[in-house]
Amino acid sequence: MFKRIFLDHPHQVGETYFEHLRAAGSFGTDMVVAGVACLVHAILPNLFTKTGSDAVARLHDRMVVNRRSKVEGEAAKAARP
Repeated sequence: MFKRIFLDHPHQVGETYFEHLRAAGSFGTDMVVAGVACLVHAILPNLFTKTGSDAVARLHDRMVVNRRSKVEGEAAKAARP
């Protein structure tokens, strides 16, 4: 039960529990900051005109592109004799 709750998902994405804690916490913080900027932009359209889209692009690169290369690198290491 402990392993399933705390360790399975981080292992699936090639991270330890604490690496995942740091990464997910960082993503969450960035998303909250970008969300607040988007709310301000909704009221004052001339402010934060690119903040939301820039944050989405940056987070996508961090999550998808970097994770894919990390997981592929781990798979290559595991395949070595």
